[in-house]
Amino acid sequence: MSGTTHHGEDRPLGPAVWKGFRRKCPNCGSGPLLKGYLKLRESCTVCREDLSHARADDGPAYLTMLIVGHLMAPLLHIVFVAWRPEPLVLFTIFSVGCVALSLYLLPRLKGVIVGIQWARLMHGFSATP
Repeated sequence: MSGTTHHGEDRPLGPAVWKGFRRKCPNCGSGPLLKGYLKLRESCTVCREDLSHARADDGPAYLTMLIVGHLMAPLLHIVFVAWRPEPLVLFTIFSVGCVALSLYLLPRLKGVIVGIQWARLMHGFSATP
């Protein structure tokens, strides 16, 4: 392999995405990726990988809305057709479900996006230590 890395040949995408989903450093998989609910650390506390280059922007929010919408909309239809619950009960259950699923997925999808950027050497992540 040549001295320059192109498109992340040295960094497998799958493990980086899984580490990101677990909210861990995409490099070592041990250090926490976030220092709050959504605030990214400047660097990993374990391996010192520089994480300041990551740019997740609105990607995690869009992915969260996409996933929650595609899961809850068919489920809402199935529940309504099968059991015909009262509208207030239906609204309450599904609004709590949507909020809970969104809060669960948002930081994990941010980790996934950072993991993809790290694996593909995007936004200043480089192959050299």
